[in-house]
Amino acid sequence: MKNLPDRYVITIGRTFGSGGRALGRLISERLGISFYDKELLVKAAQKAGYNLEYFEKNDERAPRIVGAIIPFSMGFYPMSWLGDNVNTSDGIYKAQSDFIHELADSEPCVIVGRSADYILRDRPNVVNVFVHAPATDCAKRIIERLESATEAEATALARKSNKLRANFYNFYTDKRWGDASSYHLCIDSSSMPLEEIADFVIEYTRRKLGR
Repeated sequence: MKNLPDRYVITIGRTFGSGGRALGRLISERLGISFYDKELLVKAAQKAGYNLEYFEKNDERAPRIVGAIIPFSMGFYPMSWLGDNVNTSDGIYKAQSDFIHELADSEPCVIVGRSADYILRDRPNVVNVFVHAPATDCAKRIIERLESATEAEATALARKSNKLRANFYNFYTDKRWGDASSYHLCIDSSSMPLEEIADFVIEYTRRKLGR
């Protein structure tokens, strides 16, 4: 079996409730490498000197100007031309981007969300995965996690969360969130057990990056 490089990154984009985070953790455990999701927020906030509560509140949310999300993409870190008219969402994105680059320089890892696939777009040792599932399957997973939510509430929460993630991704990149051309693999998590999907992604990673 081919050996993986000393440093590589598997990024996981995901629709809300699709199990992308659980898949990312499974992959990291099986490969014995670090996993970053909320952990990334804590470390990036600490390094940048941000208040963690504010950092979490604005996680994966596009900046708002005059109460409305700007409906166009300017590519990587586009906020400098806006000056003082924008809140610090761009600063949070910059802090996360810097930390993601540090991770890619220092260790193999799995990173969930935060447009990591785009941030690391110029690096060779990266595999980008997008996880999705039918709305009914996502709702079931959300209900299992929240327990008291109804199917209608779970579906509404997924719709709102996906809109926020799409706005964030589309604003900070020159790609479209969930578009197959942005990723190496797009996987329907309802098609097979997550354990099998994890094995599939690992095998793909070994074949793509192995040496």
